[in-house]
Amino acid sequence: MSVVLEPMSRTEFETRIAALRSRYAGNLHRERGMSPAEAEAEASEKLDVILPKGYDSELTILRTARVGGDVVGWVWVTLPGAPGRPEMAWVHNIDVDPAFQSRGYGRGILLAIEEELRGQGVDRLGLNVFGGNTRAIRLYESLGFGVMAQQMAKSL
Repeated sequence: MSVVLEPMSRTEFETRIAALRSRYAGNLHRERGMSPAEAEAEASEKLDVILPKGYDSELTILRTARVGGDVVGWVWVTLPGAPGRPEMAWVHNIDVDPAFQSRGYGRGILLAIEEELRGQGVDRLGLNVFGGNTRAIRLYESLGFGVMAQQMAKSL
């Protein structure tokens, strides 16, 4: 069965964004060496900039991914002109729920959102990925994403 995207409810958004904020703060702590407090503050600040009106933020696409009757994940994309990446559409988050991982649904979600964006006249899509997320990097590369910039660091 193929992935179908539908508008996300406000209630689901509140649940999903709280989990995303926590996970993003954890990534900032692990990957960038921020203290937990600094990571929490950075995650909150970044989400507040990109989603200034939360669920009602302009130029924002929030979709729940379904396969059959099951919710399998979600995707959050902003359109060109939105805060943060005004020159192109931007995938801010894509998640496949743990019970549904390793079934190709991440690929299905990305292909479905690409189709929706093409229908809106969008011709470029970008995203960020933490360097240690090799599984996601392989998926993105297999779908034609290429590196635009690269940051590197080492512990001393």
